[in-house]
Amino acid sequence: MKTFNKIILITLSAIILIIGLANFALARQSKTMGREYRVQIERLCRELSEGTDKHPEQAPSENEHPENIDFDYEIYPLIQAVIKSDSPDADFLQGGNADYVIRKIGETFYRIEYVSEQTDNSAYLWATNISLGVMAVFILALLLYLRKHLIRRFELLRDVPYQLSKGNLTVPLQENRSRFFGRFVWGMDLLREKLEQQKIEELQLQKEKKTLILSLSHDIKTPLSAIKLYAKALSKGLYEDKEKQLEIAENINVKTNEIENYISQIMKASKEDFLSLEVNNREFYLSEVINEIEAYYADKLKLLSIDFTLSDYTNCLLAGDKERMVEVLQNVLENAVKYGDGRFIKINFSDEENCRLITISNSGCTLSDNELPHIFDSFWRGSNTGNNSGSGLGLYICRQLMNKMNGDIFARCENEIMMVTVVCKKA
Repeated sequence: MKTFNKIILITLSAIILIIGLANFALARQSKTMGREYRVQIERLCRELSEGTDKHPEQAPSENEHPENIDFDYEIYPLIQAVIKSDSPDADFLQGGNADYVIRKIGETFYRIEYVSEQTDNSAYLWATNISLGVMAVFILALLLYLRKHLIRRFELLRDVPYQLSKGNLTVPLQENRSRFFGRFVWGMDLLREKLEQQKIEELQLQKEKKTLILSLSHDIKTPLSAIKLYAKALSKGLYEDKEKQLEIAENINVKTNEIENYISQIMKASKEDFLSLEVNNREFYLSEVINEIEAYYADKLKLLSIDFTLSDYTNCLLAGDKERMVEVLQNVLENAVKYGDGRFIKINFSDEENCRLITISNSGCTLSDNELPHIFDSFWRGSNTGNNSGSGLGLYICRQLMNKMNGDIFARCENEIMMVTVVCKKA
């Protein structure tokens, strides 16, 4: 905000300086205007003098009456008339209503009548000042508007992402109907609520798992203690009867089954879905998804020097969540960029029954046939990951999302070309 205030002050100072310089230039011009007629008079007098000196035989003869002489009106537009006289009288010297000067060249007097080109430029001065003033007001109004509706709003929101990153999910977000930040604030508030809900669900899940583990651990102790007692009794020969020994062995078997059941419950709980993926199924056009994908990846892959091909397709209405579909295709394309060899990435389309198939192909697949079936498992990473970072959840999330959208996703590899096909159900 302080920096923007400085920009406003600098702009205001620049505007004042421009207005001052404009007024100074106009005032100086008004002083210099009006001197042109003097220049023309001097040039005319010089021409008359040179004409008299070079051609004395053409010098005016003595006469008593004034006489008009011809001159080039185009060269001297401010000169109205030139009257010469050898013996000027009072009328010659003082008569007439026009502005004039009397010059003596040789023995001849010349009355040179002129008009001054000096005009009142106050109208231009006012017009200039008004124009610059209107421009200054517009610029300042624009800067103040940006300060109020953009900079100040952003100032109030700049700490929100930082607070969210620290886990402060109760940071207040004021309602904002601004066309610039209204949707941003709404999105940030949704993100905050989503993170807060996920935090609550995560804590609840951890609590439930911890309770389950403690409960199962406690339950395991009982059959485990019984097995230890039976084993100790058998080792000390307390049961000599064969039937009793068989009974004890059967009891040990029952207790081990109980322990095995508890372990199965623990393993089942550990395999339960740990991601809360919400899907809002509705209808959307395929072009809406593809246009969004193309707008981003066409430039990105061009910068990475990867040949990107998007085949022609017929638009159709699909059933599912548009945003989640974009997320699925982005995950697949990111994997193609990360784990491919950078030669090409292609997107092809086909139809099968009541579904539209979107196949993303990339060169440089080095996965073995044994690894391919596991690429959609959670936390699984193939041998081609190398030094690339990742969690092994991308394609797992894709499969979960497609299942919730009544679709599917599968992959195959042929001739070192990875082909991941997203099956979308038509509406």
